[in-house]
Amino acid sequence: MKKPGGRLVLNHSTHIPGLIGLLEKLTSYPGIQTVTPGVIAPTRSHSPQFKLKISVPIRGGFKVIARHGKTAQEVFVVTTIAQEDLEAAIGQVMSS
Repeated sequence: MKKPGGRLVLNHSTHIPGLIGLLEKLTSYPGIQTVTPGVIAPTRSHSPQFKLKISVPIRGGFKVIARHGKTAQEVFVVTTIAQEDLEAAIGQVMSS
């Protein structure tokens, strides 16, 4: 029997601290099928608060950018829900 919600793909050895916990919560939302963290990169600007922001639509979902400090990481979300619903889910995950 399959558990409800999506799956989190852990294919990298490094992640922004705290990101995996947030993504695990995000996979529990209906319509979210797969969440895959991607490339991690340094940035020039500093983001004191942890942020998850939808960047661009991709085939079958959206690319989300996770930011904290001087680090950014791509996160690919495969989903059937609309962008507004994904933004609401991200907002709930970030506030909990």
